Amino acid sequence: MQLIRRPVVLVPVAALGVLIVVSGLYLFQPWKLFTNTTVDEASPIAVSASAQSTAQAPTPMPSASETSARSAAMVSATGAFISHEHGTSGTASIITLPDGKRVLRIEDLDTSNGPDLKVWLTDAPVIDGPSGWLVFDDGAYVDLGALKGNKGSQNYAIPDDADLSDLTSVSIWCDRFSVSFGAAELAPVRT
Repeated sequence: MQLIRRPVVLVPVAALGVLIVVSGLYLFQPWKLFTNTTVDEASPIAVSASAQSTAQAPTPMPSASETSARSAAMVSATGAFISHEHGTSGTASIITLPDGKRVLRIEDLDTSNGPDLKVWLTDAPVIDGPSGWLVFDDGAYVDLGALKGNKGSQNYAIPDDADLSDLTSVSIWCDRFSVSFGAAELAPVRT
């Protein structure tokens, strides 16, 4: 009878082991450590300039409102990424388009891939080292959506109601584990 009891005990233990392995794979997605997603979107500044050059010939003496509408996209804040939980480099810029819309432009990003990565504009200070990894969900933040790729250059629309005077940093945030992969302080650009 001992031979019959052992298989009965092993089945629940094996099922529990499979459940733990499947849960671990779902949570950690370890294959992402070995895969990269590269995104190379055009800069809205370049798109704005090319749209202006292909526009019809200007009318003689445009009004002040027409002149401001045709003005080029402008960078209002910029900063370099520092590493937090994972090595991260690149730059982030806030760009105001001629139509008044705002875009977060991330250029030359290089970070690890991971589960549930988001791009957040936050009011948190960018702190170097492990003490800066967890601060970005402590205050106000605006989720700009899923990170499009862990490498390359990409654009994220900023909602019209986002107050950029308070949101002075950007974080590549792992929502699954509530940790920053890397962040950049957005310093105003002097014109």
